[in-house]
Amino acid sequence: MKDIFFRENIFEILNYLEEGIQIIDEKGKILYFNKSVQNLDELDRDKTIGRHILEVYPSLSYDTSTLIRVMETGKPIYNAEQSFVNYKGDRITTVNTSIPIKEKGRIKGAIEISTDITNVKKLSEKIVDLQKELYKDKEKPRKNKEKARYTFVDIIGQNSSMIKLKAMALRASRTSSPVLIYGETGTGKELLVQSIHNASGRKNDHFIAQNCAALPANLLEGILFGTVKGGFTGAEDRPGLFELANGGTLFLDEINSMPLELQAKMLRVLQDGSIRRLGSTKTVDVDVRIITATNTEPDKAMEEKLIRKDLFYRLSVINLEIPPLRERIDDIPVLVEYFIDKYNEKLNTSVKDISNEALNVFNKYSWPGNVRELEHVIQGILSIEETDIIKEKHLPSQFVDFIEKSTVNKEEIQPLNKAVEELEKQIIFSGLNKTNWNITKTAELILVPRQTLQYKIKKYGLKEKK
Repeated sequence: MKDIFFRENIFEILNYLEEGIQIIDEKGKILYFNKSVQNLDELDRDKTIGRHILEVYPSLSYDTSTLIRVMETGKPIYNAEQSFVNYKGDRITTVNTSIPIKEKGRIKGAIEISTDITNVKKLSEKIVDLQKELYKDKEKPRKNKEKARYTFVDIIGQNSSMIKLKAMALRASRTSSPVLIYGETGTGKELLVQSIHNASGRKNDHFIAQNCAALPANLLEGILFGTVKGGFTGAEDRPGLFELANGGTLFLDEINSMPLELQAKMLRVLQDGSIRRLGSTKTVDVDVRIITATNTEPDKAMEEKLIRKDLFYRLSVINLEIPPLRERIDDIPVLVEYFIDKYNEKLNTSVKDISNEALNVFNKYSWPGNVRELEHVIQGILSIEETDIIKEKHLPSQFVDFIEKSTVNKEEIQPLNKAVEELEKQIIFSGLNKTNWNITKTAELILVPRQTLQYKIKKYGLKEKK
């Protein structure tokens, strides 16, 4: 009775999961699927339970079905991409984790957990197709293929560390060596990357950027290296970003989010200067300048095994670090002025300046979102406030809390004379206790005259506790 209760309730719970759950027996017959599978594949439960999985999914085969492969090998498959056509004729793509079900060492079936990535895959393929159209004709005018818009002039800052950084980046632009940039979120990593590209000998060629954290690992591999028709189920002939960026610059942001197995393939590209599309046996030579960025400290990323050490040393031939805004507060007035001018023009407003009080708050704030956060703050104020001068009262909520906390902390600070007296009192009391209230020995211990000590004891009303 308990087993029936447990089984029925577990199956009910599985129906509320967003992931698809499917179970087959040792003969490949479908025993169970939850509502996510039913809705995605448009299956009729009464017509499919008990039928062989390849009968229900005719577009799959013994080689392409992850459930069947697990049954045959007895080994689990993790995060494998699978594409198939459902009965409605729609192409579905999922990422599957398939695990064999064993009893006393014998395979009794298999269970599969699947995540629908159909829309993500379609979007990523559209992006690649658009990039292919954009870059396919090298003879077209530069404006039709240029993606890098920023130059070193667009990097605002008079701080000494920023001036040094721009000088180093400018020198880096004269070579084709790989560059690795570290900076917190919002510090302007892509701005620096585009500036390097536009100051390089590759400025008239392609600039392509890809965030490694924006796509699932299995899709990212196809996006970077390309695919060939028939290489796997649903694959089409598509060049990857390495091919599209040939002759130019490929910027890979958040490289620390790239899976380690994919990092190994990246290492081979850097070593050999060639790539191989997914499903292909042919290699293609590419001439691409690789620039990468990470928002995690490189040493920490390697320690946590987010970046392979051998890949890091290949990528960081030139290593640049962008300081956070809290370490360059002398740039805040310059940046505020720049963003006021920028959004006055965009929003048709007429803000002239920022008050000293508001600027003082900006200087003391920690800026977790860095320059991007500062820009959004100025944009938000100019969008909703009707004022000539940005004042404290115009600052958004995070600054209101910050101002209140700063005021409380200020009120808690003691005057210097009171703090000195309190410390003096504690030292004298500790000395007296240590010498069993012997005035002469205590005066010698804390290095004051005996008469002065007696005066202080009387002043502070110190008394021995019996």
